[in-house]
Amino acid sequence: MKQLMLGNEAVARGAYEAGVRVVSAYPGTPSTEINEAVAKYEEIYSEWAPNEKVAVETALGASVAGVRAMSCMKHVGLNVAADPFFTAAYTGVNAGLVLVVADDPGMHSSQNEQDTRLLARAAHVPVLDPSDSEECRQFMPLAFEMSEEYDTPVIVRLTKRVAHARTLTDTGERREIPLKKYIKNPSKYISMPGNMIRRHPLVEQREIRLSEDANTLSINRIEWAGKQLGVITSGAAYNYVKQALPDASVLKLGLVYPLPRRMIEEFANQVHELVVIEDMEPFIEDTIKAWGIRCSGKDKTGILGELFARKIAHKFAGEEDPGP
Repeated sequence: MKQLMLGNEAVARGAYEAGVRVVSAYPGTPSTEINEAVAKYEEIYSEWAPNEKVAVETALGASVAGVRAMSCMKHVGLNVAADPFFTAAYTGVNAGLVLVVADDPGMHSSQNEQDTRLLARAAHVPVLDPSDSEECRQFMPLAFEMSEEYDTPVIVRLTKRVAHARTLTDTGERREIPLKKYIKNPSKYISMPGNMIRRHPLVEQREIRLSEDANTLSINRIEWAGKQLGVITSGAAYNYVKQALPDASVLKLGLVYPLPRRMIEEFANQVHELVVIEDMEPFIEDTIKAWGIRCSGKDKTGILGELFARKIAHKFAGEEDPGP
């Protein structure tokens, strides 16, 4: 049955369907409604933590104990949670562990426009980037499966427009995931130098494996149209590109870190002009340029504030920025 849901509500629904049992969060727009929606599901223990660090530690503890767990915050909250977040990237998980982090392009309710993808790259943690409420719901079970398959925390990154927009969303049944057995393993979970020196190579190998698997991941897809212009995009920006540039071929990324290099190279080779359109930092664009692939992006759209369909349309028509 389809219904209109906020992106944040759809994240909560997706977590419910994924069999999540513990959610610890700290309130802050644009993420607050996630835990408010989670609290309506009796099958999930949910709480407000005193800060984001405690929220991530609680979720990590639940994961190690054997239950799927989630922690939610806004982008600057990940700064507060950096200690357990970076540690969990090395220790890995037991049951799935997902962090939902909501970025705020345009600073509608925040003190900066920091980009969560940069912290994820520093931690070597994968990032999923949904573009509407239905993808918010669909990506949550995938995020937990990925967390368990690759033994890593996973970030589901929202932006304000995805978090607060309502789009038609399906609903599915809840999966009751059996508890994973807790096995005492000090060399994995005690973050001391001797242990983590041995864990670091596993982190690097995991990222290589993720990068290769990303090339065949269904949430990364090509939508062919004309070959004159090819656009690589993700998240909310995908919706703007489809409206503003209907004749462009689009490589739509659901996994934005690590990137599917082979898929991007094949797409780039088949279009005359390659453009990256993404909110906030030139994260995808800079990586593609570092590979030696010619592309443009932020020189056209700018790095400040939100993207909108009209802004993209005006920029590609060579017209002045229409403003907010």
